Parts: sequence; C-alpha cells; structure tokens
Amino acid sequence: MFSADQRLRCLMATLLFSCSAMGQEVIPLFDLSAKDAAARWQIVNDDVMGGVSTSRAKVTEDHHLMFSGVLSLANNGGFASVRSRPSSLGLTPGDALRIRLRGDGRDYTLNLYLRQRRTAFSYRAEIQTNRDEWLELTLPLKEFRATSFGSPVRNAGPVNPASVDGIGFMISDKKSGRFQLEIESIEIVRNPER
Repeated sequence: MFSADQRLRCLMATLLFSCSAMGQEVIPLFDLSAKDAAARWQIVNDDVMGGVSTSRAKVTEDHHLMFSGVLSLANNGGFASVRSRPSSLGLTPGDALRIRLRGDGRDYTLNLYLRQRRTAFSYRAEIQTNRDEWLELTLPLKEFRATSFGSPVRNAGPVNPASVDGIGFMISDKKSGRFQLEIESIEIVRNPER
C-alpha cells in the first residue's frame, strides 16, 4: 500500500515523463520541501520608500510558499513583495514558467529580476486570482514586459533569460487590506509550444 506522498511522487514522475515524451521538459525551479526553502526568499515592501505595508513569507508544512500581509496606501506606499534571493535560474530562450497557486481574488504580478540591478526595474506578467481557487498558469518568458516603478519601459526589449537571477510575487493593486497568496510549485517548462 502506497502512502499519499508516494502516490503523489509517482503521479509527478508520470506527468514529467509524459511532458518529456511530447518534447517538453519540466524542471522544478524551487524545491519547497528542502530544509532551507524559506531562506531562499526575502520580503521587500514599500517601507523602502516610506510606506507602511507589511508582509511575510513562510514555507508551510505542506511545502507551499505562503505570502501574506496587509497592503497600505498610506505615506505614498502601496506594494508588498516576496523575492527569491539572487541565484542562477538556468532559464533559456523559449522557456515558460508554470506556477500552481491559490489566491484571494486579488491581482498580483510575477516579476523577473535581472543580475544587472536597476532601481525598481523588473519584467512583469500579471496574475489574476480567484478566491480560494487553485490555478495553474503557464507564462512564456516572451510575454513578460519591462517595467520601472510599475510603469512600462519603452524600448527595453524582451527579457534576456540568461540574465534573470530572481523571481518574485508582488501585490500593488491599489486596494488596502489583507492579502494572501499560496504557491505550491514553480517550474520551468522548456519547449512549451511543442
């Protein structure tokens, strides 16, 4: 008799094999079951510019990344984020990111941060959540748009996958109040269109 964990691992291995057989390769980007999983993430909120939003990130017993807090618009604030600590992510041209998450009905962004740091600069893709509903989103790198302080950056060109050394989730929907985003998995999908 297999345990629930063993059945889940078997299912995941079967899905990985099926995707590889179709010309796709699925690569877990973060191991949220690792002992140091929580240490790979950091909080960056609007307090860096005088705002008072608060947030925290933790890895739950279910090995999910839980990002939660209170968004405040006071003192010209209005954003909270969790970011992976800088490290090579191994992204290549044509890749997509597959995220499985559960939100609270609010809008978030998935941000890609570059090795060459520029103030408040990232490549972004929008994430719309439904309250308490699990979603699996596949976001091709070519669809991420360059932004600075939340505004589009013209002529920035597409993201260079080799220069991405971090990703993050941000809430900046101009609505004060509590928020919660639960991330079960973050994967690279190689050759997503095959």
